[in-house]
Amino acid sequence: MKRTALLDDPYLTPYAEAIRGRRRRAEERIAALVDGRGTLADHALGHHYFGMHRTAKGWVFREWAPHAVSVALVGAFSGWEPRPEFALRRISDHGEWEIELPPDALRHEDLYRLHVAWEGGAGDRIPAYARRVVQDPGTLVFNAQIWQPPQPYTWRHDDARRRPAVPLVYEAHVGMALEWGRVGTYAEFREHILPRIVRAGYNTIQLMAIMEHPYYGSFGYHVANFFAPSSRFGTPDELRELIDAIHGEGLSVIIDLVHSHAVNNEVEGLSRFDGTLYQYFHDGARGRHPAWDSRCFDYGKHEVVHFLLSNCRYWLEEFHVDGFRFDGVTSMLYLHHGFGPPFTSYDRYFGDTLDEDAVLYLMLANRLIHEFRPAAMTVAEDVSGMPGLAAPLDEGGCGFDYRLAMGVPDIWFRFLRECRDEDWHIDTLWTELTNRRADEETISYVESHDKAIVGSKTLIFELCDAAMYEHMQVGDEHLVVERGIALHKMIRLLTLLTAGPGYLNFMGNEFGHPEWIDFPRAGNGWSYHYARRQWHLLDDPDLKYRFLGAFDRAMIELARSTRTLEAAYRCLKLHNDDKFVGLARGGIVACFNFHPTQSLVDYEVPVDGAAYRLALDTDAAEFGGQGRLAAGQTYRRAAPARPGAPLPVYLPARTAIVLAAGDGGGGKVPSA
Repeated sequence: MKRTALLDDPYLTPYAEAIRGRRRRAEERIAALVDGRGTLADHALGHHYFGMHRTAKGWVFREWAPHAVSVALVGAFSGWEPRPEFALRRISDHGEWEIELPPDALRHEDLYRLHVAWEGGAGDRIPAYARRVVQDPGTLVFNAQIWQPPQPYTWRHDDARRRPAVPLVYEAHVGMALEWGRVGTYAEFREHILPRIVRAGYNTIQLMAIMEHPYYGSFGYHVANFFAPSSRFGTPDELRELIDAIHGEGLSVIIDLVHSHAVNNEVEGLSRFDGTLYQYFHDGARGRHPAWDSRCFDYGKHEVVHFLLSNCRYWLEEFHVDGFRFDGVTSMLYLHHGFGPPFTSYDRYFGDTLDEDAVLYLMLANRLIHEFRPAAMTVAEDVSGMPGLAAPLDEGGCGFDYRLAMGVPDIWFRFLRECRDEDWHIDTLWTELTNRRADEETISYVESHDKAIVGSKTLIFELCDAAMYEHMQVGDEHLVVERGIALHKMIRLLTLLTAGPGYLNFMGNEFGHPEWIDFPRAGNGWSYHYARRQWHLLDDPDLKYRFLGAFDRAMIELARSTRTLEAAYRCLKLHNDDKFVGLARGGIVACFNFHPTQSLVDYEVPVDGAAYRLALDTDAAEFGGQGRLAAGQTYRRAAPARPGAPLPVYLPARTAIVLAAGDGGGGKVPSA
C-alpha cells in the first residue's frame, strides 16, 4: 500500500520545525551515546558486559549501582550472607561494580542475589541483567539463577527472516493457552497450541508476558526482570525451542516489550535498586505511575537508555524474536500518561505535556532494532493518535512499522452496547474503520486481550450473553445465538478487509471463546477457571463454535491466497437505511448487509469488472449460516458492455459475501 510522507499532512505545517527538531535531537543523542564507537547496535551491549558471565578463567559478574557503598553476591555458596570473598569491588566512579570468581565457585542452576548497602540502609536485590529468575514454590521467594547448561541450545532454523508483507497476528499467552486449570509451559504451547495456530492460517505469533513478572495476574505488564524469560513457563532453552519451532512452521514471532513502566517491587525489581528512587526512574511524583501503581523510567538518562536498548537487542540476539509490540506507548509519550485532556487537536501532541525524552527513546529503539535486524517488525500500542509514530525516522517519525488501530474495537463494541441493529449508522462505522493516517500502516482488530479482561466481555459474549450457556448446540435454533454468530463473522470480515494492512486476533476468539479472562487472585479464590482456553468447544462437532472457527480459517486463507490486503481498499457504496457496505480491494469485491430483517434483492453495486464468482459467504451452512446462496455462483453485470454498469446481487439479511473477479473458471476458493 502506498503511503505519503509525514509532512505532506497540511495540518502538521505549524509543527514542521518541531518534527524536524526531533530528528536532529535523535541524531545528537545517538552521537552522544556511541561516542564515535560504531553504531547504535554496537552500543547496545549491556547484556554482554553486565550480569553473570562464564569466561575462560571462571566467572565474572558486573552491576551498575552508583549510590551503593558495598555490593556482594549471596547464595547457598555464601550461606546467604554477604561474605568478604564474594564482595564486589567498585571499578569506576560511574558506579560499576565487579567480581571475578574461579570456575568451581559457582555452578549451573545455583541461586543467587545481590546484597546492596547504601548510606542509611541495605537490602537484597535481583541483579538488573539476570537472565533467569525463579520462584521457590514453598516460600514464593524469587532468586536469580545461573543458567549455563553444559550444552547450549543449538538453533535448527535460520532466523534471518523476511517480515510478512501483511502481518496476520495471533496474540497468545503461554500460561493460559491450555485447557487445564494451571499455568501452561513453553513446551506445552509448542506441542498443543502451535499446531492450532498453524492450521488457523496466521503468519505471526505475538507472545505476551514473556519477560519475568512477579505477579501472574498482571498479564506480564508489571515487569521486574527485563532480561529473564518467565520461568513459570519453563527454561530459557524451552523458550528457544518454542521460537525455533514457530520459525520451522514458517511463522514470525514478536513479543510484548514493556518499556513503558516497571513493577514497584524493590527486591525483585529495579525500584530503589541502589538505595535511591531515581537510579532508573524519575525522582518524586513523576517517577510513579498513579494509575498502574508502577515506576516510570527516566528516558533522559544515558544509562537507562543503554539498559533499555540493550534489552531490545538481547531478545533479538539471544532468542531470535522477529520484533516487538511496544506496550503502553501512550503512557510513555505524555506526562499525563494519556489520562489528560482528550486528543481533539494537533496541539495536544506537542508542547509541555509531551515527554520529548520518551519520543527520542522510541526513535532510538526503532533505529537500533532495524539496524540490528532489518526485517524485524515493531508495533506501537498507542491510543492518542500521535502523528508520525509509525512514520520513518528520516521524516522525523518514531520509526515503528505499524501502530495498532485501537479505535476499531471501540466502535464495534460501542455500536453493540449503545445502538439497536436497525440504528447502526453505516457512514460513522466506515469512517471509524478507515480513519488512519496516510503516512502510517496499522494493524486492525476486533478483539485483543484488552477486550476480554474480567469486567468486560468477549465479542461473542457481548452478542449472545447468557444464551451461550444453553443454545450453542448444533440444531438448537435460537434467535439470539443466530444473530450473534452472523454478526461475529461479519464484524471480523469487515475489520479484516478494511485493515491497513495488518490484522490481529487474540487466542481463542477466532472461534468465539466465551466469557472473559481472570487470573488467579484472592477475589476469585485463586481459580484458574477463566485463565485458560476451552479448546474442547471448538473441537466438539455438536457445538456451533466450530462454525466460527471454520469461518475464521476461510477468511484468513482468503486474505493470504488473494493477497488482498497488499492492495488499497476503495469504498463502492454505503447506505445507512439499507445498512449496506460495499468495498473493493485488489481483485475482490465485498458486500455487507447489516440489516437485521431486510434482504437486498438485485441490489446494484458499482464495480469495474464484468463478472465475479462467489469466494466467501458468511451465510454458508458450513459456517453456521442458513445457506441461502449457491456456493461458487457467478455474478454478472446487468449490462456488461456498458462501462460503469452496476452488478446486481442478492444479499440476505445479516450476510456478507466476497466476490473474486472472474467467471469461476479458475482461482482458489477458500474452504473450511
